[in-house]
Amino acid sequence: MNDHRDSSEEGAVDSNAVLDSSHADELGAEVIEEEVVGGSLIRKKGVYLLPNLFTTASLFSAFYAIVAGMNSDFDKAAIAIFISMILDGLDGRVARMTNTQSKFGEQYDSLADMVAFGVAPALVAFSMNLNTLGNLGWIGTFILVVGAALRLARFNTQIGSVDSRFFVGLPSPAAAGVVAGLIWIYHIHAIADSTFASMLMLFVVAGVGILMVSNIRYYSFKDLDLKRRVPFTAILIVVLVISVVAYDPATVLLISFLVYALSGPCQAVLRKSRNEK
Repeated sequence: MNDHRDSSEEGAVDSNAVLDSSHADELGAEVIEEEVVGGSLIRKKGVYLLPNLFTTASLFSAFYAIVAGMNSDFDKAAIAIFISMILDGLDGRVARMTNTQSKFGEQYDSLADMVAFGVAPALVAFSMNLNTLGNLGWIGTFILVVGAALRLARFNTQIGSVDSRFFVGLPSPAAAGVVAGLIWIYHIHAIADSTFASMLMLFVVAGVGILMVSNIRYYSFKDLDLKRRVPFTAILIVVLVISVVAYDPATVLLISFLVYALSGPCQAVLRKSRNEK
């Protein structure tokens, strides 16, 4: 009697296990996206490999920057953040060129951006000299991290509802570029240990964190048509720019991103003054 009941219970358990396993395979073990096309609901299973490879490479570079910063290789950390920035710009373009956009790719890209342009520059800056400022150091670092998180969340909710020619708030890659450029300069000239350098880093880290969540508009460059024909001199200008960057990449990149970060507040002040007049 007991043997028969035990065997029945085991069969029920095995049956439930099979059902649970098949249910998990359908819902949890694979990415399934749903979209309405022509009035019909279409389910797409799986992810696109090519654009997500670029996103993964960007995330790997950001993680390497964090590890390099912990090991005091601050020049390598700064370069890794800039490489992550390039890879982040490529994944979206590759997805659009190959028509492989997906909701999964958008969410994955946002999570990678949070690490690459929020956590990585903040932790590298903290490892360099912000840790000498005590509570001020980690508070300033947190402002950058939460600023990047809020900036990305707001950007995702405003897609399609704002003018694509402008970003609302400083883009997170530009904010990371300012911090990474300053870290690189500090490392090259070995000036990170002074109190003034630490306070300047704190001001920059907290400042770009606040600019990311501000309502200041920044030009997005999305209306530039790179497919149309341009004068031959445009190629010469590109070669000149590359040469200048190669001559002193740390200084040129820092100045470029710093000018872009300051362009938003300057234009906002000019617009306000014109409106008052």
